[in-house]
Amino acid sequence: MKNSEQYDFDTPVERRGTASLKWEKYRSRDIIPMWVADMDFQSPPEVIKAIVNRTAHGVFGYTLPPKKLNGQIVLMLNKTYDWTVDPEWLVWLPGLVTGLNVACRAVGRDGDDVMTAVPVYPPFLTAPGFSRRNLVKVPLKEDDGCWQFDFDRLEETITDKTRMFILCNPHNPVGRVFKHSELAELAAICNKYDIVICSDEIHCGLILDKDKVHVPTATLAPEIADRTITLMAPSKTFNIPGLGCAFAVISNRKLRKQFKKAMAGIVPGPNALGYTATMAAFSECADWHEALLKYLRANLETVSGAIRQMPSLTISPVEATYLAWIDMRNSGLQNPVKFFEEAGVGLQDGIEFDGPGFARLNFGCPRKLLRKALDRMKAAMDNHNTQPGQAGIEY
Repeated sequence: MKNSEQYDFDTPVERRGTASLKWEKYRSRDIIPMWVADMDFQSPPEVIKAIVNRTAHGVFGYTLPPKKLNGQIVLMLNKTYDWTVDPEWLVWLPGLVTGLNVACRAVGRDGDDVMTAVPVYPPFLTAPGFSRRNLVKVPLKEDDGCWQFDFDRLEETITDKTRMFILCNPHNPVGRVFKHSELAELAAICNKYDIVICSDEIHCGLILDKDKVHVPTATLAPEIADRTITLMAPSKTFNIPGLGCAFAVISNRKLRKQFKKAMAGIVPGPNALGYTATMAAFSECADWHEALLKYLRANLETVSGAIRQMPSLTISPVEATYLAWIDMRNSGLQNPVKFFEEAGVGLQDGIEFDGPGFARLNFGCPRKLLRKALDRMKAAMDNHNTQPGQAGIEY
């Protein structure tokens, strides 16, 4: 067992020139990219070693889901969530966003409604339309900085065309880990109106608030599991989104058949290295994972402290993910994202999440880089407020 201090999250990894989506956006510009949700850390050494060993074999033919990996997923779900899953319930996917789109195609018919709570990350807003479904948005309620479901409004919005609710838990971008009672109330409404739940749980391994526990929607009750498509992946937790490997857990045989039918002929399985990385992530990386959470919690404290020194900006409590949802509505900025780009920091515009007036900041990076970005933001805000600025933030 490794000491968590042996893992290095501080040393920068040069990502320019690697065709990185995150870093190519501001190529040749002095802008620190803190937008898209991947981390600037190397993947766990155990994952890297497993990939090196697999490539040494030298043959990369068509690859089935390894039975050993199916068993590891079943073991992980049971150990982590006390969730008993049959290997037959697993459906492998080349990515979680693919799963969102497949779910929209698998449930209901053209012209039916797919409901979600906003703000939410962009694929939730596009998947229904790509599937010839109608997107129905129900705003989350903000109560003293805490985002919650508006159950009354949600139920009032349901029609006889509402076939599915797509849920993001832990929530991206507001950072909530929804409580058992909240999920139970949402599930009861879906049960009442015969609505399928597609539960995106990709950030379930990134719980930062030690008082919070992730509850998979399908574990609420057998009748809820029967109408739930759970989507999971190692990509966010272990920083391997470029390896394209995710899975759905669908206990209802009919629903699973519909899901597979919607995939048929279009959606490939994961690649060989994706399977290899996933196996290593879920079987060998517990120590790295623990060290990552410790580092991210300290990064979150850094972000929270810095934002407190920018009086017109606030952030919601981040219970999970490595993403801060910053409220800029009182800043007086007409275009906050452009403003901070000019200051040398690249955030993601809240408009893309159906959250105008907000911006999302990714703090999954070395702390020195994070502090540099926050210093730039603070200096820009001081200048904007025509107040004498400090040389930097007091950390």
